[in-house]
Amino acid sequence: MTDTTRCESCTMPIESGTLCEHCTDENGALQPFDERFPRMVQWAMHQDASITREKAERQTIEFMATMPAWRDHPEVTARLKNT
Repeated sequence: MTDTTRCESCTMPIESGTLCEHCTDENGALQPFDERFPRMVQWAMHQDASITREKAERQTIEFMATMPAWRDHPEVTARLKNT
């Protein structure tokens, strides 16, 4: 069995590195917040069809604030203060 680690942006299992293919751009760098955040919100809404967009956004920001790739990001910090 192959050892896996978790993406530092979204926790998806990965075999190597720190970020998964869904959270990186074509060069392997972390996608910008304005690109990644809406996709993570959409994923949350897909997981729970009854969740409102507002609640999905709040949960996503709270989740991102715990992730190494995002916890010190200024946009995450600013939005977290507004929740």
